[in-house]
Amino acid sequence: MRVVTEFPRQVREIEQTWIPLSDGTHLAARIWLPVDAECEPVPAIFEYLPYRKRDGTAARDAINNPYLAGHGYACVRVDIRGNGESEGLMADEYSEQEQLDGVEVIDWIAAQPWCSGRVAMMGISWGGFNGLQIAARRPPALATVITLASTDDRYDADIHYFGGCVLGDNLGWGAVMLGLTSRPPDPALVGERWRELWRARLRHMPFLAAIWLSHQRRDAYWRQGSICEDYAAVGIPVLAIDGWADAYVNPVGRMVTNLPGPTKAILGPWAHRYPHFARPEPTIGFLQEALRWFDRWLKDADSGVEADPAVRAYMTESQPPEPDFGPRRGRWIATSAWPPPESEPRAYALDAGGALSEQPGRDADVQVCSPQDTGLAAGRFMPLGFGATGPGDQRGDDAKSVCFETAPLDHRLELFGTPELELELASDAPQAAVVVRLCDVDGDGASRRVTWGALNLSHRHGRAEPQQLVPGERVRVRVRLNDCAHAFLPGQRVRVAVSTVYWPTLWPAPTPVTLTLRTGASRLWLPVRPAGDGPEWEFPEAEGAPLQTVDYRDGDCEVLIEERGADGMTRVTYRDDYGAKLFKAHGLEFDAWGEETLTVAPDDPLSARAETYHAHELGRGSWQVRTESWTEMRCDAANFYLTAALKAWEGGELVEDLSWSETIPRDHQ
Repeated sequence: MRVVTEFPRQVREIEQTWIPLSDGTHLAARIWLPVDAECEPVPAIFEYLPYRKRDGTAARDAINNPYLAGHGYACVRVDIRGNGESEGLMADEYSEQEQLDGVEVIDWIAAQPWCSGRVAMMGISWGGFNGLQIAARRPPALATVITLASTDDRYDADIHYFGGCVLGDNLGWGAVMLGLTSRPPDPALVGERWRELWRARLRHMPFLAAIWLSHQRRDAYWRQGSICEDYAAVGIPVLAIDGWADAYVNPVGRMVTNLPGPTKAILGPWAHRYPHFARPEPTIGFLQEALRWFDRWLKDADSGVEADPAVRAYMTESQPPEPDFGPRRGRWIATSAWPPPESEPRAYALDAGGALSEQPGRDADVQVCSPQDTGLAAGRFMPLGFGATGPGDQRGDDAKSVCFETAPLDHRLELFGTPELELELASDAPQAAVVVRLCDVDGDGASRRVTWGALNLSHRHGRAEPQQLVPGERVRVRVRLNDCAHAFLPGQRVRVAVSTVYWPTLWPAPTPVTLTLRTGASRLWLPVRPAGDGPEWEFPEAEGAPLQTVDYRDGDCEVLIEERGADGMTRVTYRDDYGAKLFKAHGLEFDAWGEETLTVAPDDPLSARAETYHAHELGRGSWQVRTESWTEMRCDAANFYLTAALKAWEGGELVEDLSWSETIPRDHQ
């Protein structure tokens, strides 16, 4: 990323200001704006997160917000109530209260003397979610949204459920939030009442993982905040961005198709990061793209964005598996709509002998019964793009699955769109899942996951009213794989791998399952695009403002796998070192790390267990605080069992010792 230090307008920063809400709560905000904005008011860009403006997002805020402010915008970064320096208590993610607070914040911003009265929202992940949710409430000053790595459907495209299956990350993300939200406000900003705010926050801490697991079907809880319930409510222009390595890639195409206002999309190779400093590379000049978008919809400038293609996407090419997110070979392409009109569905038949071919397949019953530790090469469901946390060589998982593959290709095969596997199958158990991976296999046998999908077979008729299977009864299902853009090169083979388990990404069914597939009646549908040989779009080089913090220990993420150890168990450990930072401007020190271990016996799904530990430290001189949290999830055939504990220290004194325990019935899981 090229660092930019000179901008068209000089920037000043308001480190802390309070935004009053109608219920008496005050939210904490940090603002960057041109020094002359009160004489020449500017539009505002609002980002709204629980991740703490003081330390949690300070590094990326320093890259983004001075840059945008230097080009004539006020950037307003606000902590959600009950987080960072903001008052109040947080009850849940994406709550109605959060959205209503956001509407009030927009009204406040628009009324400030430095604001022109026009506001945008921009954010990634949580900030991308609530930008869309608040837009659906139609605050009059909100003119546009840039949403990155976000969703239109809180149930089917978030971190809790996938294809109707419980994600292992449901507990993991709940554990992360327990650690993040339990941190105190900074006394340097809120004064002596920091302790009162902190203790109230701790005593009312929600056990989020248990809340989410209490809603195992797509009910009213998940419909609240899902803009797919009424796309028409978001009537303003939206720029939607994500990467193929991220877990939230599918909503981008749906938003292009369904949102009524001008909507454009960018899909890169990236994991869960802003695309000007994301991995895998190539990065793009995201901030320049953001300025083009904001100039059009906030300043009425003719920036050309309306003439941009509906979707600009990076098409990856065959290369060896790289779980450490090395650069991706490929090129930028463009299309006028979603699904891409130039892509045509092409059927590949599943053959009794394991072939995948455009010719009719021979009929046979093929049994799929995967060990409970199938899925070890998946990497993290929600990778952040650093450390070796992406999908690795799939050969080990392929060996535990039933695979069908083409002969080596004699031509370039480009996919752009949504692959699907149509299956006729029967199950020997009333509760089962089917998992499908599409892989790119080279001449040496190395297998790279291109995309994947899963279906809880009780959800085959929908997510709201699950129906158990009748053992032995044949059903027809379609398993939707994640959207993709990928070119298989000549000499490569296309492999589709089918399994009944995907641990630790998905929580297993209560009993070992055998599925019987009917090959002749099953087929893979691939979105095949006419092959090209050059880029169809170019982005400018990534730029950003200088980083303002000093790292004195870099962060790192790793995945440790012990396959069938001495006790017969398979263990996967996600180890996250978030790094240690010293903020020179105000002297705050921050340190955090965490670990999650997921264990299963290859022959026993009820042995599945997940355990987490997180520690967070904040300090400045004699002021030192620490929180530690633990969570655990296990199951039997009827219930899930969740526990959590949280301890907090001020100096060396233990000030809170909290615990939770929940028994939650399994609901078609």
